[in-house]
Amino acid sequence: MTASTTSRPCSIADALGVIGEKYSLLVLREVFFGVHRFDAIARNIGCPRDVLNARLRRLVDAGVLEKVLYNERPARYEYHATAAGRELRPVLLMLMRWGDRYLADVPPTVFQHSCGADLDPAVMCRACGGEVHVTDVTPRFQVPGWTAEGAA
Repeated sequence: MTASTTSRPCSIADALGVIGEKYSLLVLREVFFGVHRFDAIARNIGCPRDVLNARLRRLVDAGVLEKVLYNERPARYEYHATAAGRELRPVLLMLMRWGDRYLADVPPTVFQHSCGADLDPAVMCRACGGEVHVTDVTPRFQVPGWTAEGAA
């Protein structure tokens, strides 16, 4: 088989094109913490202002964040998660879980669930309610000509 010049169709790759940069994920972290203003976001993530401007513009253009005017003169905006942005919260929680487990001596932030326990996020199957483990899932390729090995 000859090498293909076309990469695998993949929603993960598409999503990374929008949020797959360090500062984009950290912007979302801050928005989920309730931080919405540019200066506070910049301070909390340690991002150069020009880079933060570009990341915010990208997230707004992609429909992940929306700009909300909070001051007219001069025009100043807050950044809030859209429905699409809010759906990324579990992704960040799972990244945090992995980082806490493999990179941190002590978790820097712990979320408390409404039940009172510290949150230990898990992926659950919506159909059966069971926790999803790596051995529980099998890919089904829906793009013609693609298999687990690559392009057919």
